[in-house]
Amino acid sequence: MYRLTIIMMITLYIGLITNLASAQDSIVYELRTYTTNEGKLNDLQTRFRDHTLELFEKHGMKSIGYWIPTDKPETLTYLLLHNSKAAAELSWAAFIADPVWLKVYADSIANGRLVSNIDSTFMAATDYSPMK
Repeated sequence: MYRLTIIMMITLYIGLITNLASAQDSIVYELRTYTTNEGKLNDLQTRFRDHTLELFEKHGMKSIGYWIPTDKPETLTYLLLHNSKAAAELSWAAFIADPVWLKVYADSIANGRLVSNIDSTFMAATDYSPMK
C-alpha cells in the first residue's frame, strides 16, 4: 500500500510538472505596430495612457512595453504577453466588445480616425531568450 501511494504521488507530481511546462510553452508575445494618421500620434498616446492600458489589464492582456520608433515618429509599437494564442483571441474579443472601450474609441475618433494601419505578430520565445 505504501509503495502504491508513493508511485501515485510521483505520477501526480510528474503530471503536474508536465502541465506546468505545457502552460509555459503556450505563452505568446504579441508585437503590435500602429501607424497613425498625420498629427494623431499624441491623441493615440492619450487614449492608451488614459484608457487602453487599464482595459488591456481588465481583459487579461499584460503590457510589456510601449515605444515610439525614432525612425517612424508617427508610429506606436508595443508588446503584450498572453497566456496562449487562444487566450489572446478571447481577450481581444472581450476588449473590443467592452462598452467602456466602445465609448472611449468613439470619443477618441470624433475628430477623425487616429490609426491608418495596425500590424500584429504573435511570437513564442526561444529556449535561449531571456524572456522565456
